Amino acid sequence: MSRKKKKREAGEKQPTKTTGTLFVVATPIGNLEDITLRALRTLKEVDLIAAEDTRHTRKLLTHFGIATPTISYYKEKECERATDIITKLHDGHNIALVSDAGTPGISDPGSVLVEKALAAKIKVEPIPGPSSLTAALSVSGIQDDSFVFLGFAPSRKKQRQDLLHSLGQEKRALVFFEAPHRLQSFLRDCLNLLGDRNIFWCRELTKIHEEIARKPLSRILQDLQSRKIKGESVLIIAGAEADGEIPDKKIAELLSGYKETGIFSLKDAVLKITREHRVSRSAVYRQALKIWE
Repeated sequence: MSRKKKKREAGEKQPTKTTGTLFVVATPIGNLEDITLRALRTLKEVDLIAAEDTRHTRKLLTHFGIATPTISYYKEKECERATDIITKLHDGHNIALVSDAGTPGISDPGSVLVEKALAAKIKVEPIPGPSSLTAALSVSGIQDDSFVFLGFAPSRKKQRQDLLHSLGQEKRALVFFEAPHRLQSFLRDCLNLLGDRNIFWCRELTKIHEEIARKPLSRILQDLQSRKIKGESVLIIAGAEADGEIPDKKIAELLSGYKETGIFSLKDAVLKITREHRVSRSAVYRQALKIWE
């Protein structure tokens, strides 16, 4: 081979390796008919599916005749598995990320992997679809265009109560997810710290035993006393009332909540209500004495 030809071949660019795409795929929250055509096509075409629970996802894939391999990607192994998946994406594999239900990354594993992919300049493409958050909001009838989404409240009582206390004057609707075994304790804390507000409660959305109710917190708690709840709930709690004169009943509810939870002493509870609601300290103090006695 001539030297000139060798030089020309050496100067030719080698083909560059193409980085794969990470698809964030929403899957049904209950009813399998809610999956989109685009989601089905994506799950069929990718090289690998990263699933929160491979056993759960395999049921979905089997139902639709999809044979794509899966790898587990759950909260406890999120950082470790994210590194492995990023390597596969760099090697040119297209990968779909799914959770057990709904949209990954919204109170489900996914945000760590997405963040790492973006940092590594890997294309991340959303495949939108079902979400219990938007499903609940769409049938709640709330008039305000804004709300505060807080996911799952802390499981530890003190942390949960501190969070609810910080939200006491938030005027936008508060949206929470909650597990069945913590539902009643969470609602009791809401009643004690936020007062007897109206709540929109959704359970098992799109499933056979779907339940939707709008009642005051006290009524919901009363209804739950004799029941064993299954499935996660979406809770939309009314925001704080607009500034104005606060009725004595509301003051009594707040004082009772502060006393029961033990967050404030009598003196601190009176000071807090007096400052936040601009009411007479002596009137609040008289109510507090009766409740603390």
